[in-house]
Amino acid sequence: MTATDLAGGPAHVDFGRRQCVVRIGGVSARASWRAILVVAALLVGAVVVAVLAIGVGTYTVAPGDVLGVLLGSNTSFDRVVVMEWRMPRMLMALLVGAALGVSGAIFQALTRNALGSPDIIGVNSGAYTGALVVIAGVGGGYYAVAAGALIGGLVTAVVVYALSYRNGLAGYRLIVVGIAVGAVLNSVNQWIVIKLDFHTAVTAAIWQQGSLNGLGWAQVLPMTVCLAVATALLVALGPLLPVLQMGDDAAGALGVHPDRARLAYLVIGVGLVALACAAAGPITFVALAAPQIARRLTASPGVGLIPSAAMGAVLLLVSDVLAQRLFGGSELPVGAVTVSLGGLYLIYLLISQSRKR
Repeated sequence: MTATDLAGGPAHVDFGRRQCVVRIGGVSARASWRAILVVAALLVGAVVVAVLAIGVGTYTVAPGDVLGVLLGSNTSFDRVVVMEWRMPRMLMALLVGAALGVSGAIFQALTRNALGSPDIIGVNSGAYTGALVVIAGVGGGYYAVAAGALIGGLVTAVVVYALSYRNGLAGYRLIVVGIAVGAVLNSVNQWIVIKLDFHTAVTAAIWQQGSLNGLGWAQVLPMTVCLAVATALLVALGPLLPVLQMGDDAAGALGVHPDRARLAYLVIGVGLVALACAAAGPITFVALAAPQIARRLTASPGVGLIPSAAMGAVLLLVSDVLAQRLFGGSELPVGAVTVSLGGLYLIYLLISQSRKR
C-alpha cells in the first residue's frame, strides 16, 4: 500500500477489478487484492503464533486461558505469566521484526538490489559500533544506546554512500563497499569488546548475537512510539519509494528530486535499524529476507513497506519461539536462529542472482 492520491474528499472505498483504493480525507492508499490477502494472512498467523508462544513454557497456559487473560475474564496467576512475563517479549519481537522488515525494504528499494539490506552493507555493524561506544563510555540506558546506534548507523551509511558514489549510485558497487566497511567495523567492535571490563564485555558479546531476553514493558513503550514516528514520516513522504525504484531518470521526469528523497529514506531506514539494534542487538538477515519473501508472496514488481513489515514481524516472532524451544532447556539468542535461517536464504539468493546475470 502506498499513498497515491492527495486530492482530498470524504472517506470511501473504491473497488477496482484487481486493486483496492481506500481514500480517507486527503490521503489514499492503493494495493492489489493479493497483497491485502497476504498481509491479512500474515497478521492472522502472527496472532496465532503469539497466542501459542505466550502459553508455552515452564508454566504452561492453554490458548483459551491466554485469550481469557487478554479479554479480561481470566484474573488468575495466568495473568501475571501472560501480561508481565511473556507479553512484552512477544510484542518486542513483533515490533523489532517490523522495523527490520521496513528498513530492509527501504535499502533494497534504494539500491534496487535484493542484497542491499542494512546487515549486508554494514549499517547494522555501524549501529552496533555506536551502541558499543555509548556502553563503553557512559553505560547509558535505552535512549542513550539508541542515540549512539543511530549516529553510528548514519555515519556508516554516509561513508558507504560516499565511497560507492561515482557518476551515480550503482547497487552492486554500494553492496561491495558496504561489505568491506562492515568487515572493518566488525573488527573495531571486537576490539572494543576486548577492552571492556569482564561483566560489560560478556553482556555486550551476548547482546551482539541479537537477543530478546530481559525485555519488558519499559522497552515496549519507547519502541512503539519511535516506530509510530517513523511510520508517520514514511506516510508524509508519500509514494516516492516506488518512483525511486524506477531509476533516477524516471524519477526526475516525474518531478522527484532523487537525491533528496533518497536521503530522507536513508535517514528513516538507518533510524529503524538503530531502534532495533538498541532494543535487541544487531539481529541479522531479517531485513534481508523479509522484503523479498513478501514480494514473492504478493507477486509485486517491487518491495512493499507494509508486506515487508508484516513478514519481518512474523519471521522474528517464529525465530524467537524456535530459539526458546528448539533445544529444550537451553535458550539461544534469537540472532543465532536468524543467522542460520538467513544464511540458507542468502545462499539461495546468491545462486538465483547469478543465474539471472
